Order: sequence, then C-alpha cells, then structure tokens
Amino acid sequence: MQGATGNRGDFFPTGMAALVLVLAILIPIACGRGGTVASRPEDAAGGPPTIEELANASYEGIFDQSITLVDGRWEGEPFVEGAASRPTAGLVDHFALSGDLDGDGVDDTVALLWEDSGGSGTRSYLAMMTRRDGEVRNLATVLIGDRVQIRTGTIDGNRITLDIVRAGAEDAACCPTEKARVFWILSEGELTLATDEVTGTLSLADLEGTEWVLVELGRDLRVPEDPQVTLRLSEDRVSGKAGCNTYFAGVTELAPGSLAFNGMGATRMACPDEVMDVEARYLKTLAGASRYSFLAGRLVLSCGTDEEPLHLVFARRENPAVIAADGG
Repeated sequence: MQGATGNRGDFFPTGMAALVLVLAILIPIACGRGGTVASRPEDAAGGPPTIEELANASYEGIFDQSITLVDGRWEGEPFVEGAASRPTAGLVDHFALSGDLDGDGVDDTVALLWEDSGGSGTRSYLAMMTRRDGEVRNLATVLIGDRVQIRTGTIDGNRITLDIVRAGAEDAACCPTEKARVFWILSEGELTLATDEVTGTLSLADLEGTEWVLVELGRDLRVPEDPQVTLRLSEDRVSGKAGCNTYFAGVTELAPGSLAFNGMGATRMACPDEVMDVEARYLKTLAGASRYSFLAGRLVLSCGTDEEPLHLVFARRENPAVIAADGG
C-alpha cells in the first residue's frame, strides 16, 4: 500500500480538543475476536468500512464491555451516581488506514479511537474493522498509548506502521519529544506489537518538505476551502498564503516542540471582507504560536492567550481528507 501521504493506504484525527494528543507509549494490549472469516463477493463489493460506518460501529478491547458509537461518540454511566465524570470514547474521524490486513482479498479499515476515563490522560487505540456478510465488524483492537502523537501511518501487507512522538525518559507526559516507529502485525486474529524503534528527537525539520493546509482556526472553527490558507517551512523561514495575501516570517526552535516566529510580513492585496477576516485572525494567531505538535497526522500550532488557548490545525496537502462516507 502507499504511504501516509499517498492514496488508500494512508491515514487520515475532529472535535479532538479532548485529543490534542500529546501522548508515553504503553505496552499494547491486543484483543482479538476470533479467526478469519471467508470473504464473500458482497464483502468485496462493499469496499472497506467508511468513516460514517466507523462512527456508528461497535468496538471491543477498550473497556471491559463492548461499546457502540453513535455519531462517533460513546458515553458510559457516571463513575459515581450523580457525578459528572464518566467514561467516554470516540472516533478520530479524519484518520483511517485501508488495506488487506488478513490477506483474504478484501480491504479492511483500521480506525483510530480515543478513550478518556476522567484522568489527566487520553488513550488511543487502533481498531481493525472489516465487512462480513454486509455488516461492519471489529476483528481486533490494540492500545497505542497515553498522549501519543501520531505523525504518519501506513498498512503494508499484514503490518501497520505508525511514526509517533511520545514521552522519552526525560520528558513530562504533557510534552513528548521522542520519535519512534512502531509496527503491529495481524497474527491469529490479534494485533501484536512486532517492533518499537526510537528514531530521534522531535524538531522543526520534521515539518519541512510538506505544504500544510489550514483546516481549523481557533476552537474547532472550520476555515473556507477556498481560498486556502497554507504554511511551508524551510530551515529558519516560514511562508504561505494567508487566504488573500502571501506572508513570510522567520522561525526559531527554542526547544523540541517549542518555537517562536519573528519579522512577520505580508503583501497588501485587498479581498472580500470574509477572506480578510480569516486572514487577519490567522496571522495574529500564527504570530503568537509557541508550540507545535501532531494530531493523528495533522500539524497543530498552539498559541496561549489571556482568554483561552488557540490552535491552528493543518492537514498535509498531499494527504486525502478522509475515506468518503459513501466508500469512495
């Protein structure tokens, strides 16, 4: 299959404020659900499970009991009667891997889910989903870890590969800097950790070579698809389109995951008011950004303000948005 910036073998993390995944890898827990089932013509014709189907599917291996999402979310009973804290879980609806993991000739979909039981962490899971006799079924689920950032993901044969950022030995759980490449293989109906390799330390160089397209501005505020707002990093410079005008600035890495922009400027074209409003807000937020991280394949620049933290969320230009809800 293709890599994470290619076609259908790619990943695809919204509403993930609860999951601005900054996440120490734990030993994965594999929860298989039986052996292979012979494929049927109607399974192949239906294609791999879609995002819409994943958002309303049932999953095992996250809690003691099976859970069924409704529009991408599940909530359990409060831990204490009358209390607000309760177990919750949900689908990361812009991330999915597609490929024939079990070798039966029918493409499967690997979904990403988050789980929060009221503590300080947010755990992430991979769930292998397939279509059997016209129904979407969860065949295996594995824990990735707590507050792990996912940079890229691929499927190759029966192997799932994730490039992640996690807390190293000297890192606080909130602020991981250790890069790693982790492999899981499907074996006897379970996803099993095969390799865990440290690959370096997070740096601004990890953002280079990609044109990033803004998809969220502020608290889950979607931005217009046209004109696009973009960002490209090259060594100590950043540039892009702010919607109407081209902008440029210097950028300094203060520490892994921490940055500062300086000398920001832009051209002076005039565009419709709604475009200029987005541009002004984007440039103001960008100028104040102080941290960078990854959110299931997307780039997040964070800016703390007196009122509330703001986040700029970018997708890779070359990465498809999602697996379409109609299976396309």
